Amino acid sequence: MSRSGAFCPKCGDEFEPPEDRPALPGAQRDSERVLCDACYFEEFDLVDAPETIEVRVCSRCGAVHKGNRWVDVGAEDYTDIAVEQVSEALGVHVDAEAVDWQVAPEQLDRNNIRMHTEFSGVVRGTPVHEQVSVPVRISRQTCKRCGKIAGGSFASVVQVRADGRDPTDDEVDRAKTIAEEYIAEREATGDRNAFITETNEVDDGLNMKISTNQMGQGIAKRITAQLGGGYSDSKRLISEDEDGQKLYRMTYAVRLPRYRQGEIIDPEDGDGPVLVRSVQGNLKGVRLATGEAYEARFEEGEAPDARRLGFREDGQSTTLVAVEDANAVQVLDPETFESVTVPRPAYMDTDADEVPVIKSHAGLHVLPESDDE
Repeated sequence: MSRSGAFCPKCGDEFEPPEDRPALPGAQRDSERVLCDACYFEEFDLVDAPETIEVRVCSRCGAVHKGNRWVDVGAEDYTDIAVEQVSEALGVHVDAEAVDWQVAPEQLDRNNIRMHTEFSGVVRGTPVHEQVSVPVRISRQTCKRCGKIAGGSFASVVQVRADGRDPTDDEVDRAKTIAEEYIAEREATGDRNAFITETNEVDDGLNMKISTNQMGQGIAKRITAQLGGGYSDSKRLISEDEDGQKLYRMTYAVRLPRYRQGEIIDPEDGDGPVLVRSVQGNLKGVRLATGEAYEARFEEGEAPDARRLGFREDGQSTTLVAVEDANAVQVLDPETFESVTVPRPAYMDTDADEVPVIKSHAGLHVLPESDDE
């Protein structure tokens, strides 16, 4: 009696081939399709797994090498990374359907993890199950970025100075913070070319070696935007690359404003002292004699010539004796305790018992109670 079945080319037994399975390209796949179930499952592997997997991590910054680049992952341990890379490396047979799997990592030591994986699925209508253990080794290396930092590599220099003075400790600290925050923002976007190689405080300011010219310029712009002043740049040829392109090292010279917020100056215009309120862009302040607004338009970054008288914090509180008229009041001199007549600025509260004053070479002047006045 003849039947419509086929004969297995391996064992010769007659069997009914799966009709719902289309032929796939390739001699091996075609031969597998015509095998009986017994012969098919005899050599069947549900999972194709590598003998071992190496996870390359940077011992300095913790970055992980993926594909052809280093990636910051922010991991405290690398178990999740190992699970991910094992998952990517494992292959499941194309004939398997309804595949389900789970993995249980076993930490052997600091650098070795064994991944116990368990797979299940359905092949030719038959449930199949397979367990595979994959050793994972954590290989600690040095990424390209950390190698550059360790080697002192840098492309630009940011120099922070001040016009006609030395930067204050607070200005130096703020410049450092601004640079670090800028680099952190770039790092957060995945830019691994963003780093500060070296920071040095010098007698007249601050020097920072920065990874790229673009980063150096970005830091210079950010510092001047927040602290005022301006910057200039210059370049120096350092080498040529393999294509003959010239490589330059840029220096960004940041010059902070000559005067600081809260400083009291006496401009040469003869209209009396000014309390400086802003040094970003043009110099802005208030006249201590009248309370009128003052603004000096910088030309090419040059501040107006003025005599330095002190700072707002040098002021002292003294007694308001009397209001003489719309332009003058009497106060006690905080040093001699004598009653003296001084200009009455528009911001002064004439009902106050005491007012802040500052005594300088330009005389005695009433200060604003707050920065908003």
